[in-house]
Amino acid sequence: MASTSISKTFSSNGNRKKWTFSAWIKRTGLGSVQRLLSCDEAGNNNHDDFYQFQSDNTLVLGHYDSGYYANLSTNRKFQDVNGWYHFVITWDTAQVTSSDRFKFYVNGVQETSFSTATYPSVDADSFINTTEPMEIGKRGDNDTQFLDALLTHVHFCDGYAYSASDFGETDSNGVWTIKTSPSVSYGTNGFFILKDGNSLTDQSPNSNDWTSVSGTLTNLKDNPDNVFATMNPLDNYEQGSTFTIGNTKLEWNTNNKNNFANFAINKGKFYWEMKYANNTGGTDAMIGMSLTDTRQGDDYPGHDSTAWSYYASNGNKYHSGGSSYGDSYTTNDIIGVAFDADTRTLWFSKNGVWQNSATISEIAAGTTTNAAWTGMGSAGDWFIPCMSGYDGNKAEFNFGNGYFSTTQITDEGTNASGIGKFEYDVPNNFTALCTKGLNE
Repeated sequence: MASTSISKTFSSNGNRKKWTFSAWIKRTGLGSVQRLLSCDEAGNNNHDDFYQFQSDNTLVLGHYDSGYYANLSTNRKFQDVNGWYHFVITWDTAQVTSSDRFKFYVNGVQETSFSTATYPSVDADSFINTTEPMEIGKRGDNDTQFLDALLTHVHFCDGYAYSASDFGETDSNGVWTIKTSPSVSYGTNGFFILKDGNSLTDQSPNSNDWTSVSGTLTNLKDNPDNVFATMNPLDNYEQGSTFTIGNTKLEWNTNNKNNFANFAINKGKFYWEMKYANNTGGTDAMIGMSLTDTRQGDDYPGHDSTAWSYYASNGNKYHSGGSSYGDSYTTNDIIGVAFDADTRTLWFSKNGVWQNSATISEIAAGTTTNAAWTGMGSAGDWFIPCMSGYDGNKAEFNFGNGYFSTTQITDEGTNASGIGKFEYDVPNNFTALCTKGLNE
Protein backbone atom coordinates (compact mmCIF):
# COMPACT_ATOMS: atom_id res chain seq x y z
CA MET A 1 0.00 0.00 0.00
CA ALA A 2 0.99 3.67 -0.07
CA SER A 3 3.04 3.66 3.16
CA THR A 4 4.57 0.19 3.02
CA SER A 5 8.16 -0.62 2.11
CA ILE A 6 10.67 -3.44 2.54
CA SER A 7 14.46 -3.55 2.47
CA LYS A 8 17.50 -5.85 2.20
CA THR A 9 21.17 -5.02 2.78
CA PHE A 10 23.66 -7.54 1.41
CA SER A 11 26.99 -8.23 3.11
CA SER A 12 28.95 -8.08 -0.15
CA ASN A 13 28.54 -6.90 -3.72
CA GLY A 14 26.95 -9.26 -6.17
CA ASN A 15 27.41 -9.30 -9.94
CA ARG A 16 26.90 -5.66 -10.90
CA LYS A 17 27.24 -6.37 -14.63
CA LYS A 18 24.54 -9.04 -14.94
CA TRP A 19 21.27 -9.61 -13.07
CA THR A 20 17.49 -9.94 -13.59
CA PHE A 21 14.57 -8.52 -11.60
CA SER A 22 11.04 -9.93 -12.04
CA ALA A 23 7.84 -8.92 -10.24
CA TRP A 24 4.07 -8.99 -10.66
CA ILE A 25 2.47 -5.67 -9.77
CA LYS A 26 -1.07 -4.33 -9.56
CA ARG A 27 -1.22 -0.54 -9.33
CA THR A 28 -3.76 0.84 -6.86
CA GLY A 29 -2.90 4.54 -6.94
CA LEU A 30 -2.01 6.80 -9.87
CA GLY A 31 -0.79 10.30 -10.58
CA SER A 32 2.24 10.58 -8.27
CA VAL A 33 5.92 9.62 -8.32
CA GLN A 34 6.19 6.11 -6.87
CA ARG A 35 9.27 3.91 -6.57
CA LEU A 36 9.11 0.22 -7.30
CA LEU A 37 12.79 -0.65 -6.78
CA SER A 38 15.58 1.58 -5.52
CA CYS A 39 19.20 1.48 -4.39
CA ASP A 40 20.51 4.82 -3.12
CA GLU A 41 23.90 5.63 -1.68
CA ALA A 42 23.36 7.02 1.81
CA GLY A 43 23.80 10.82 1.86
CA ASN A 44 24.52 10.99 -1.87
CA ASN A 45 21.66 12.09 -4.12
CA ASN A 46 23.98 11.83 -7.12
CA HIS A 47 24.34 8.05 -6.93
CA ASP A 48 20.98 6.47 -7.33
CA ASP A 49 19.60 3.49 -9.28
CA PHE A 50 15.81 3.40 -9.40
CA TYR A 51 12.70 2.22 -11.21
CA GLN A 52 9.76 4.53 -10.61
CA PHE A 53 6.35 5.52 -11.91
CA GLN A 54 6.11 9.19 -12.83
CA SER A 55 3.18 11.48 -12.05
CA ASP A 56 1.97 11.00 -15.65
CA ASN A 57 2.01 7.18 -15.02
CA THR A 58 4.92 6.50 -17.34
CA LEU A 59 7.86 4.50 -15.96
CA VAL A 60 11.50 5.56 -15.66
CA LEU A 61 14.22 2.93 -15.29
CA GLY A 62 17.11 5.11 -14.23
CA HIS A 63 20.74 4.50 -13.31
CA TYR A 64 22.22 7.77 -12.10
CA ASP A 65 25.76 8.85 -11.18
CA SER A 66 25.90 12.66 -11.32
CA GLY A 67 23.92 12.21 -14.53
CA TYR A 68 22.19 9.27 -16.18
CA TYR A 69 24.49 6.49 -17.34
CA ALA A 70 21.42 4.44 -18.28
CA ASN A 71 17.82 5.55 -18.65
CA LEU A 72 14.75 3.98 -20.24
CA SER A 73 11.73 6.28 -19.97
CA THR A 74 8.58 4.74 -21.41
CA ASN A 75 6.08 6.40 -23.70
CA ARG A 76 3.58 3.90 -22.44
CA LYS A 77 1.44 4.85 -19.44
CA PHE A 78 0.77 2.25 -16.76
CA GLN A 79 -2.65 3.28 -15.49
CA ASP A 80 -4.58 0.01 -15.31
CA VAL A 81 -5.70 -0.36 -11.68
CA ASN A 82 -7.66 -3.55 -12.31
CA GLY A 83 -5.23 -6.06 -13.84
CA TRP A 84 -1.73 -7.19 -12.92
CA TYR A 85 1.43 -6.24 -14.82
CA HIS A 86 4.44 -8.53 -15.07
CA PHE A 87 7.69 -6.55 -15.17
CA VAL A 88 11.06 -8.09 -15.99
CA ILE A 89 14.24 -5.97 -16.04
CA THR A 90 17.45 -7.47 -17.39
CA TRP A 91 20.89 -5.85 -16.91
CA ASP A 92 23.70 -7.47 -18.93
CA THR A 93 26.44 -5.01 -19.88
CA ALA A 94 28.71 -7.62 -21.46
CA GLN A 95 26.50 -7.55 -24.56
CA VAL A 96 27.95 -6.00 -27.74
CA THR A 97 24.69 -4.38 -28.88
CA SER A 98 23.84 -1.47 -26.58
CA SER A 99 20.07 -2.14 -26.51
CA ASP A 100 20.76 -5.72 -25.35
CA ARG A 101 22.52 -4.45 -22.21
CA PHE A 102 19.36 -3.09 -20.61
CA LYS A 103 15.97 -4.65 -21.34
CA PHE A 104 12.47 -4.17 -19.98
CA TYR A 105 9.57 -6.61 -20.52
CA VAL A 106 5.86 -6.05 -19.79
CA ASN A 107 3.54 -9.07 -19.75
CA GLY A 108 5.96 -11.13 -21.81
CA VAL A 109 6.73 -8.49 -24.47
CA GLN A 110 9.93 -6.45 -24.61
CA GLU A 111 9.22 -2.73 -24.38
CA THR A 112 10.85 -0.80 -27.22
CA SER A 113 9.05 2.56 -27.25
CA PHE A 114 10.87 5.07 -25.05
CA SER A 115 10.88 8.86 -24.85
CA THR A 116 14.46 8.53 -23.61
CA ALA A 117 16.73 5.54 -24.26
CA THR A 118 20.22 5.80 -22.84
CA TYR A 119 21.97 2.45 -22.66
CA PRO A 120 24.91 1.59 -20.39
CA SER A 121 28.42 1.28 -21.75
CA VAL A 122 30.10 -2.11 -22.10
CA ASP A 123 30.84 -3.70 -18.72
CA ALA A 124 29.23 -0.84 -16.80
CA ASP A 125 28.46 -1.61 -13.15
CA SER A 126 25.02 -0.98 -11.74
CA PHE A 127 24.60 0.46 -8.27
CA ILE A 128 21.93 -2.16 -7.66
CA ASN A 129 23.41 -5.34 -6.18
CA THR A 130 25.87 -3.54 -3.88
CA THR A 131 26.10 -3.37 -0.09
CA GLU A 132 23.83 -0.31 0.00
CA PRO A 133 20.22 -1.13 1.02
CA MET A 134 17.98 -2.38 -1.78
CA GLU A 135 14.51 -0.94 -1.27
CA ILE A 136 11.14 -2.03 -2.64
CA GLY A 137 8.23 0.37 -2.23
CA LYS A 138 9.90 3.74 -1.55
CA ARG A 139 12.86 6.01 -2.23
CA GLY A 140 15.53 4.82 0.15
CA ASP A 141 17.61 7.94 0.79
CA ASN A 142 14.78 10.12 2.10
CA ASP A 143 11.78 7.83 2.75
CA THR A 144 9.49 9.35 0.13
CA GLN A 145 7.78 8.31 -3.13
CA PHE A 146 5.97 5.31 -1.64
CA LEU A 147 4.57 2.75 -4.04
CA ASP A 148 0.77 2.41 -4.09
CA ALA A 149 0.39 -1.13 -5.43
CA LEU A 150 0.11 -4.84 -4.74
CA LEU A 151 3.15 -7.05 -5.36
CA THR A 152 3.70 -10.78 -5.65
CA HIS A 153 6.35 -13.27 -6.82
CA VAL A 154 9.36 -10.95 -6.67
CA HIS A 155 12.60 -12.50 -8.01
CA PHE A 156 16.17 -11.22 -8.21
CA CYS A 157 18.72 -13.38 -10.05
CA ASP A 158 22.31 -12.36 -9.32
CA GLY A 159 24.65 -13.10 -12.24
CA TYR A 160 21.97 -14.28 -14.67
CA ALA A 161 20.25 -12.51 -17.58
CA TYR A 162 16.77 -13.95 -18.08
CA SER A 163 13.85 -12.99 -20.28
CA ALA A 164 10.16 -12.71 -19.40
CA SER A 165 9.43 -16.24 -20.66
CA ASP A 166 11.52 -17.64 -17.81
CA PHE A 167 8.98 -16.29 -15.31
CA GLY A 168 5.70 -16.35 -17.25
CA GLU A 169 3.93 -18.01 -20.17
CA THR A 170 0.95 -17.60 -22.47
CA ASP A 171 -2.00 -19.88 -21.70
CA SER A 172 -4.43 -21.46 -24.16
CA ASN A 173 -6.55 -18.27 -24.13
CA GLY A 174 -3.60 -16.08 -25.09
CA VAL A 175 -3.29 -14.61 -21.58
CA TRP A 176 0.13 -14.02 -20.01
CA THR A 177 0.21 -16.08 -16.80
CA ILE A 178 2.58 -16.63 -13.91
CA LYS A 179 5.06 -19.48 -13.53
CA THR A 180 4.79 -20.09 -9.81
CA SER A 181 8.05 -22.08 -9.63
CA PRO A 182 10.27 -20.88 -12.48
CA SER A 183 13.44 -22.81 -13.38
CA VAL A 184 15.93 -20.02 -12.70
CA SER A 185 19.15 -19.65 -10.71
CA TYR A 186 19.71 -16.95 -8.09
CA GLY A 187 23.47 -16.63 -7.62
CA THR A 188 24.73 -15.19 -4.31
CA ASN A 189 22.52 -12.15 -3.67
CA GLY A 190 19.43 -13.49 -5.45
CA PHE A 191 16.08 -13.97 -3.73
CA PHE A 192 12.44 -14.96 -4.24
CA ILE A 193 9.98 -13.24 -1.88
CA LEU A 194 6.23 -12.53 -1.63
CA LYS A 195 5.36 -15.95 -2.99
CA ASP A 196 1.61 -16.60 -2.57
CA GLY A 197 1.28 -14.23 0.36
CA ASN A 198 3.03 -11.51 2.35
CA SER A 199 6.06 -13.52 3.49
CA LEU A 200 9.48 -11.87 3.24
CA THR A 201 11.21 -15.22 3.79
CA ASP A 202 13.42 -16.00 0.80
CA GLN A 203 12.12 -18.97 -1.19
CA SER A 204 15.37 -19.33 -3.14
CA PRO A 205 18.21 -21.49 -1.72
CA ASN A 206 19.99 -18.34 -0.43
CA SER A 207 18.05 -17.43 2.74
CA ASN A 208 18.21 -13.76 1.71
CA ASP A 209 15.20 -12.76 3.82
CA TRP A 210 13.89 -9.21 3.61
CA THR A 211 12.71 -6.84 6.34
CA SER A 212 9.58 -4.73 6.59
CA VAL A 213 10.62 -1.07 7.02
CA SER A 214 7.29 0.75 7.16
CA GLY A 215 3.58 0.11 6.91
CA THR A 216 1.85 -3.26 6.97
CA LEU A 217 2.15 -6.12 4.50
CA THR A 218 -1.33 -7.52 3.96
CA ASN A 219 -2.00 -11.00 2.58
CA LEU A 220 -4.83 -10.49 0.09
CA LYS A 221 -6.67 -13.00 -2.08
CA ASP A 222 -6.12 -10.81 -5.16
CA ASN A 223 -3.37 -12.26 -7.35
CA PRO A 224 -2.39 -12.53 -11.05
CA ASP A 225 -4.51 -15.69 -11.45
CA ASN A 226 -7.59 -14.26 -9.75
CA VAL A 227 -8.27 -10.51 -9.84
CA PHE A 228 -10.92 -9.18 -7.43
CA ALA A 229 -13.14 -6.17 -8.03
CA THR A 230 -12.39 -2.83 -6.39
CA MET A 231 -13.99 0.58 -6.63
CA ASN A 232 -12.92 2.45 -9.75
CA PRO A 233 -10.72 5.57 -9.29
CA LEU A 234 -10.62 6.17 -13.05
CA ASP A 235 -14.33 7.05 -13.04
CA ASN A 236 -14.03 9.93 -10.58
CA TYR A 237 -13.52 13.09 -12.63
CA GLU A 238 -16.48 15.08 -11.33
CA GLN A 239 -17.18 13.08 -8.19
CA GLY A 240 -13.84 14.02 -6.60
CA SER A 241 -13.93 11.12 -4.14
CA THR A 242 -10.78 9.86 -2.40
CA PHE A 243 -9.68 6.26 -3.01
CA THR A 244 -7.24 4.51 -0.65
CA ILE A 245 -6.25 1.02 0.58
CA GLY A 246 -6.01 -0.49 -2.88
CA ASN A 247 -9.21 1.32 -3.99
CA THR A 248 -11.27 -0.56 -1.40
CA LYS A 249 -11.82 2.48 0.85
CA LEU A 250 -13.79 5.44 -0.45
CA GLU A 251 -14.38 8.90 1.02
CA TRP A 252 -16.81 11.37 -0.53
CA ASN A 253 -15.70 15.01 -0.73
CA THR A 254 -18.90 16.25 -2.35
CA ASN A 255 -22.58 15.49 -1.89
CA ASN A 256 -24.71 12.91 -3.66
CA LYS A 257 -21.98 11.66 -5.99
CA ASN A 258 -22.13 8.14 -7.37
CA ASN A 259 -18.98 5.98 -7.58
CA PHE A 260 -18.71 2.59 -9.23
CA ALA A 261 -16.82 -0.70 -9.08
CA ASN A 262 -14.52 -1.73 -11.91
CA PHE A 263 -16.35 -4.97 -12.79
CA ALA A 264 -19.62 -5.21 -14.71
CA ILE A 265 -21.77 -8.35 -14.88
CA ASN A 266 -24.68 -9.68 -16.91
CA LYS A 267 -24.70 -13.33 -15.83
CA GLY A 268 -23.93 -15.31 -12.71
CA LYS A 269 -24.60 -14.86 -8.98
CA PHE A 270 -22.37 -12.66 -6.82
CA TYR A 271 -21.99 -11.45 -3.26
CA TRP A 272 -19.95 -8.61 -1.69
CA GLU A 273 -19.91 -6.50 1.46
CA MET A 274 -19.61 -2.81 2.36
CA LYS A 275 -18.76 -1.44 5.81
CA TYR A 276 -20.19 2.01 6.43
CA ALA A 277 -17.04 3.37 8.03
CA ASN A 278 -18.09 6.93 8.79
CA ASN A 279 -21.31 8.93 8.42
CA THR A 280 -19.84 12.33 9.31
CA GLY A 281 -21.63 13.84 6.35
CA GLY A 282 -24.96 12.40 7.47
CA THR A 283 -26.69 9.11 6.75
CA ASP A 284 -27.32 9.84 3.09
CA ALA A 285 -25.32 6.95 1.67
CA MET A 286 -26.95 4.65 -0.86
CA ILE A 287 -25.58 1.31 -2.07
CA GLY A 288 -26.83 -0.66 -5.03
CA MET A 289 -26.48 -1.49 -8.73
CA SER A 290 -26.43 0.66 -11.84
CA LEU A 291 -26.79 0.07 -15.57
CA THR A 292 -24.14 2.71 -16.33
CA ASP A 293 -20.84 3.87 -14.87
CA THR A 294 -21.29 7.48 -15.93
CA ARG A 295 -22.35 10.18 -13.48
CA GLN A 296 -25.99 11.22 -13.68
CA GLY A 297 -25.76 14.84 -12.63
CA ASP A 298 -25.91 15.10 -8.84
CA ASP A 299 -28.44 12.28 -8.60
CA TYR A 300 -28.11 9.37 -6.19
CA PRO A 301 -28.42 5.81 -7.55
CA GLY A 302 -32.10 5.01 -7.85
CA HIS A 303 -33.18 8.56 -8.57
CA ASP A 304 -34.21 7.35 -12.02
CA SER A 305 -34.72 4.08 -13.88
CA THR A 306 -31.01 3.33 -14.46
CA ALA A 307 -30.15 2.26 -10.90
CA TRP A 308 -31.44 0.52 -7.75
CA SER A 309 -30.28 1.32 -4.20
CA TYR A 310 -30.72 0.82 -0.44
CA TYR A 311 -30.74 4.04 1.61
CA ALA A 312 -28.85 4.39 4.92
CA SER A 313 -31.01 7.12 6.44
CA ASN A 314 -34.36 5.33 6.53
CA GLY A 315 -33.83 1.85 5.05
CA ASN A 316 -35.97 2.57 2.00
CA LYS A 317 -35.18 1.23 -1.46
CA TYR A 318 -34.94 3.54 -4.45
CA HIS A 319 -35.63 3.06 -8.14
CA SER A 320 -37.32 6.04 -9.85
CA GLY A 321 -38.32 7.08 -6.36
CA GLY A 322 -38.41 5.42 -2.95
CA SER A 323 -40.50 2.87 -1.08
CA SER A 324 -40.33 1.00 2.24
CA TYR A 325 -37.84 -1.87 2.40
CA GLY A 326 -35.58 -2.53 5.43
CA ASP A 327 -33.67 -1.13 8.39
CA SER A 328 -31.60 2.03 8.36
CA TYR A 329 -27.83 1.62 8.73
CA THR A 330 -25.06 3.74 10.18
CA THR A 331 -21.36 3.79 11.15
CA ASN A 332 -19.75 0.31 11.41
CA ASP A 333 -22.77 -1.51 9.98
CA ILE A 334 -21.89 -4.05 7.27
CA ILE A 335 -24.19 -4.29 4.27
CA GLY A 336 -24.15 -7.52 2.27
CA VAL A 337 -25.23 -7.44 -1.37
CA ALA A 338 -26.39 -10.50 -3.30
CA PHE A 339 -27.09 -10.04 -7.00
CA ASP A 340 -28.39 -12.70 -9.38
CA ALA A 341 -27.62 -11.36 -12.85
CA ASP A 342 -29.45 -14.27 -14.52
CA THR A 343 -32.83 -13.26 -13.05
CA ARG A 344 -31.70 -9.66 -12.40
CA THR A 345 -32.62 -9.94 -8.71
CA LEU A 346 -31.10 -7.96 -5.83
CA TRP A 347 -31.05 -8.56 -2.06
CA PHE A 348 -29.41 -6.66 0.83
CA SER A 349 -28.43 -7.72 4.33
CA LYS A 350 -27.50 -5.67 7.39
CA ASN A 351 -24.96 -7.25 9.74
CA GLY A 352 -25.85 -10.68 8.42
CA VAL A 353 -29.65 -10.23 8.57
CA TRP A 354 -31.33 -10.27 5.18
CA GLN A 355 -33.79 -7.43 4.79
CA ASN A 356 -37.49 -7.54 3.98
CA SER A 357 -37.71 -10.94 5.78
CA ALA A 358 -35.66 -12.68 3.10
CA THR A 359 -33.70 -15.77 4.17
CA ILE A 360 -30.35 -17.06 2.99
CA SER A 361 -31.92 -20.38 1.95
CA GLU A 362 -34.53 -18.75 -0.28
CA ILE A 363 -31.86 -16.55 -1.86
CA ALA A 364 -29.78 -19.66 -2.59
CA ALA A 365 -32.86 -21.34 -4.06
CA GLY A 366 -33.64 -18.37 -6.29
CA THR A 367 -36.91 -17.49 -4.55
CA THR A 368 -37.49 -13.83 -5.30
CA THR A 369 -40.55 -13.12 -3.12
CA ASN A 370 -38.69 -11.02 -0.53
CA ALA A 371 -36.02 -9.55 -2.77
CA ALA A 372 -35.56 -5.81 -3.05
CA TRP A 373 -36.14 -6.15 -6.80
CA THR A 374 -36.35 -8.80 -9.48
CA GLY A 375 -36.51 -8.48 -13.25
CA MET A 376 -34.27 -5.41 -13.11
CA GLY A 377 -33.50 -3.88 -16.50
CA SER A 378 -33.56 -6.16 -19.53
CA ALA A 379 -31.91 -9.51 -20.17
CA GLY A 380 -28.33 -8.93 -21.30
CA ASP A 381 -27.95 -5.58 -19.54
CA TRP A 382 -24.66 -4.94 -17.75
CA PHE A 383 -24.95 -4.13 -14.05
CA ILE A 384 -22.24 -2.39 -12.01
CA PRO A 385 -21.98 -2.19 -8.18
CA CYS A 386 -22.25 1.43 -7.09
CA MET A 387 -22.58 3.66 -4.04
CA SER A 388 -23.18 7.35 -3.37
CA GLY A 389 -22.42 9.43 -0.29
CA TYR A 390 -22.27 12.91 1.19
CA ASP A 391 -19.18 14.96 1.99
CA GLY A 392 -17.46 13.14 4.88
CA ASN A 393 -19.04 9.72 4.31
CA LYS A 394 -16.60 6.80 4.16
CA ALA A 395 -17.12 3.23 3.01
CA GLU A 396 -14.88 0.15 3.01
CA PHE A 397 -15.55 -2.62 0.47
CA ASN A 398 -14.80 -6.32 0.74
CA PHE A 399 -15.22 -7.95 -2.66
CA GLY A 400 -13.63 -11.13 -1.29
CA ASN A 401 -10.15 -10.15 -0.10
CA GLY A 402 -11.22 -10.67 3.51
CA TYR A 403 -10.49 -7.13 4.75
CA PHE A 404 -12.33 -3.91 5.45
CA SER A 405 -9.58 -1.34 4.85
CA THR A 406 -6.56 -2.82 6.69
CA THR A 407 -8.69 -4.70 9.25
CA GLN A 408 -9.19 -8.40 8.66
CA ILE A 409 -12.75 -9.69 8.88
CA THR A 410 -13.74 -10.73 12.41
CA ASP A 411 -15.53 -14.03 11.81
CA GLU A 412 -15.34 -15.61 8.39
CA GLY A 413 -18.72 -16.73 7.11
CA THR A 414 -19.33 -19.89 5.12
CA ASN A 415 -18.78 -19.72 1.38
CA ALA A 416 -19.62 -22.82 -0.63
CA SER A 417 -17.79 -21.54 -3.72
CA GLY A 418 -14.52 -21.31 -1.78
CA ILE A 419 -13.66 -18.08 -3.62
CA GLY A 420 -13.18 -15.06 -1.41
CA LYS A 421 -13.51 -14.43 2.33
CA PHE A 422 -16.45 -12.54 3.83
CA GLU A 423 -17.67 -11.49 7.27
CA TYR A 424 -21.06 -13.19 6.87
CA ASP A 425 -22.37 -16.36 5.23
CA VAL A 426 -22.60 -16.30 1.46
CA PRO A 427 -25.76 -17.82 -0.06
CA ASN A 428 -25.08 -21.13 -1.82
CA ASN A 429 -24.56 -20.75 -5.58
CA PHE A 430 -23.22 -17.19 -5.09
CA THR A 431 -19.54 -16.30 -5.36
CA ALA A 432 -17.11 -13.39 -5.15
CA LEU A 433 -16.93 -10.72 -7.84
CA CYS A 434 -13.55 -11.71 -9.30
CA THR A 435 -12.18 -13.24 -12.49
CA LYS A 436 -12.57 -16.81 -11.22
CA GLY A 437 -16.10 -16.02 -10.09
CA LEU A 438 -16.95 -14.59 -13.51
CA ASN A 439 -15.68 -17.77 -15.18
CA GLU A 440 -17.47 -20.28 -12.95
